[in-house]
Amino acid sequence: MTTYVRFQGADRHEDGFFPGVFWLINRLARDGVLTEEQERFRRVNNAWYDAAYTTPSHVDPTVFDPAVNPGAVAWFKADAAAHLVERVDGYLEVLAAHGVACGAVRSTDPGRVVYEDEHQVVVVPHDRAGRLDVTA
Repeated sequence: MTTYVRFQGADRHEDGFFPGVFWLINRLARDGVLTEEQERFRRVNNAWYDAAYTTPSHVDPTVFDPAVNPGAVAWFKADAAAHLVERVDGYLEVLAAHGVACGAVRSTDPGRVVYEDEHQVVVVPHDRAGRLDVTA
């Protein structure tokens, strides 16, 4: 059975989803609060991730459409994406420096799969109303 891992904030967004680390760090960048070093880290590592794996919405533009797939979020396949997960620690450090609580969530059944490739899935969670416990 495949295990999936997602790195996300501890607090639910007003739209009902738990923002992932990429969403959170990009929000801090848009808000202009990252230091030069943190912004450099974000740019370099976001570019690395863009080159290392497929952006699901580039394959299927509706994958994150709330009308089509409400609450859809991406999860790494833990075994297939170990090299992708290794870089997440730097994101967690930047977020922690700004007081943003984040951690890893693991599951063998994170939701209804609406996209899949060799490294990741995008799912609509089974229970959007339930609280997800975030563990470091």
